[in-house]
Amino acid sequence: MARMSDRSPEPTAPHRAGFACFVGRPNAGKSTLTNALVGTKVAITSNRPQTTRHTVRGIVHRPDAQLVLVDTPGLHKPRTLLGERLNDVVRTTWAEVDVIGFCLPADQKLGPGDKFIAKELAAIKKTPKIAIVTKTDLVESKALAEQLLAIHQLGAELGIEWAEIVPVSAVGNNQVQLLADLIAPLLPESPPLYPEGDLTDEPEMVMVAELIREAALEGVRDELPHSIAVVVEEMIPRENRPADRPLLDIHANVYIERPSQKGIIIGPKGSRLKEVGMKSRKHIEALLGTPVFLDLHVKVAKDWQRDPKQLRKLGF
Repeated sequence: MARMSDRSPEPTAPHRAGFACFVGRPNAGKSTLTNALVGTKVAITSNRPQTTRHTVRGIVHRPDAQLVLVDTPGLHKPRTLLGERLNDVVRTTWAEVDVIGFCLPADQKLGPGDKFIAKELAAIKKTPKIAIVTKTDLVESKALAEQLLAIHQLGAELGIEWAEIVPVSAVGNNQVQLLADLIAPLLPESPPLYPEGDLTDEPEMVMVAELIREAALEGVRDELPHSIAVVVEEMIPRENRPADRPLLDIHANVYIERPSQKGIIIGPKGSRLKEVGMKSRKHIEALLGTPVFLDLHVKVAKDWQRDPKQLRKLGF
């Protein structure tokens, strides 16, 4: 029997790194899953569909791999120019990634929206596809088993060979690490693409604007979510502050589409806007690691979702 020292060392597996995108219809749990895998909030979440408006990259560092997760807007039937542009963002993204994760909520039967996306995915032949059954904490095991079977059959009907079908609960942190384990071997051999410690490549101003929009989305009437856009005009350190008590001044505008919506966002005697400021400031300070003075203003950008010029100005 060979002594320990005589044994040749085990060959180490090559490091892998690449991009995996999460696609699905609006409110399928893509952003919550991205945050759970990264281990911190990089994408805003809301129970309103169509919260994500651009691709958000979250970076997962592992000894064997670096997963760059691209959270995309929900693919949907567009009713506005904004909707058309969001769909274009999704299609451009999945043409460029190494793995596609198709998110399907466990608590909703497969519908026309899921089948529409699946048909588009079937046309992408070479990219491995994982079917991810999200929100498993909301269903009993029988309903979950039925959903898994339905997804398997959907793949068979359309000629999609799922690399994996995996149920997860991002909220319950159930099988989230398993999902990372399944994505990693599908990525190409590569050194890390981002420095250790980077959790996202989002510019700070964009993330701050998103955190304000997330707070503004809470508790507004049903007609308002798609009408809200946020632009951070400037972020500047307050002058003449002691070194141990810095303060960052952030000036941001919350845009809505009609004057009648202004009152909804501002609230009686400014109470609603004040609440938005307090909630978002807490998250912004955690993100930036510094105390913040947040100056919010509500402005009207008439029908901005349908106006190419306004969309450009608001960053779409």
